[in-house]
Amino acid sequence: MSDFDATVVGAGPNGLSAAVELARSGRKVLLVEGADEIGGGTRTAELTLPGFWHDVCAAIHPSGIASPFFSEIGLEVDWVQPPLPFSHPLDGGRAVALHRSVVETASQFGADRARYVDLMQPLVDRIDPLIDDILGPMNLIPEHGATFARIAALGGLPASVVASRFESMEARGLLAGLAAHAIAPFNAPATSGVGLMLGTIGHAMGWPMARGGSQRIAEALAALLTDLGGSIETGRMVHTVDELPGELLLLDVMPPAAYRMARSRISPTSLWGRGRWKPGPGVFKVDWALDGPIPWSDPLSPRAGTVHVGGTWEEVKAAEDEVFDGAHPQRPFVLLAQQTPFDATRAPEGKHTAWGYCHVPNGSTLDMTGPIEAQIERFAPGFRDLVLERHTRNSLEFEAYNPNYVGGDIGGGGFGLKKVLQLGSKRPYSLGGGVFLCSSATPPGAGAHGMCGYYAARAAID
Repeated sequence: MSDFDATVVGAGPNGLSAAVELARSGRKVLLVEGADEIGGGTRTAELTLPGFWHDVCAAIHPSGIASPFFSEIGLEVDWVQPPLPFSHPLDGGRAVALHRSVVETASQFGADRARYVDLMQPLVDRIDPLIDDILGPMNLIPEHGATFARIAALGGLPASVVASRFESMEARGLLAGLAAHAIAPFNAPATSGVGLMLGTIGHAMGWPMARGGSQRIAEALAALLTDLGGSIETGRMVHTVDELPGELLLLDVMPPAAYRMARSRISPTSLWGRGRWKPGPGVFKVDWALDGPIPWSDPLSPRAGTVHVGGTWEEVKAAEDEVFDGAHPQRPFVLLAQQTPFDATRAPEGKHTAWGYCHVPNGSTLDMTGPIEAQIERFAPGFRDLVLERHTRNSLEFEAYNPNYVGGDIGGGGFGLKKVLQLGSKRPYSLGGGVFLCSSATPPGAGAHGMCGYYAARAAID
């Protein structure tokens, strides 16, 4: 008879967090990972040249610094805070940036200054109860109802509606970069909520990176799990839960994979039944080894860990719309992370790394290196001259690397009203038969925060 009474499949941040919470409750836990190393979306590797350490997937962690679970367990990660959470270059050497101060950010917006303060300051002032609800299981009646009401009223709107309140190119550009993290058309319901959440966290807590790479998040969780008596097995692909020990089984996989693995124990008519989950767009990503820092034309971007590269609201919206129309934008919106100006452990002395991706149709195999680099060169002339080596990964290669990225979807499923309603369900984790889903397809969704795993574990325990 096995010594384990619970098994978790998948050692990404959610699977690791689920295993830790089960172990904290006294369960003897086995964590099984198909890859040869743990981490999932929080792995770091020498993708280009020796000594250049690149975050393979997630790089910047606003939801990680905000995670109530990471705070509760005292996760031992050295968060590096760039002076600016993010910048957004505009043509002509101009830029806008999110500062930690709401007022300082608003000072860039001219006549929109008061509008921005009125929008963001009440949310920042209530950040703690807001985080409890935003990174909670998305109950239909949030614990902090009065506090949540403001962001719910605004957050349920399309991003385009909130942006229409602003006139300046700077304010609208900043909002465009935030809204694009929803990976949805700007006229889709609830897209403003993603931007408001990320902007509020940026003001209140920053957008940090993990010193040494995102792998440090996975390593810290794994160390805690083993300290609690849990075991980790890598290099083992699970095809059916029947081969796993324990009465409780938690799956850090996407719903279709969960149903394939657990079809002997669960009903296909449950919440995440076959056909109810659909992937969102994919991504194309480039990692660069650089001979020097990126030569941004504006004075703000060198101080930011994240740079939103895409130009005006209209340009970013057009690029995202093209993706949802099944096209590949020639002027894509690029999310870029530059770690080495703030974390010298990532590259040899005097050298640098950068990381950037754009959205593409799900399953795309088109090489987007040219359009991505052209956008960066637009705002940082001479960038290409600094490239020592590059590593690229298209959407299908992302899925091959991590099966949870179905067709290159890094968001845990397509954004939309159906997903919001599923996330608001009272029982989004249990699949029945002692099987629970703990991936980013469950509340509160994508991000290296571990909360999906934590809440799935609590559902299993309770």
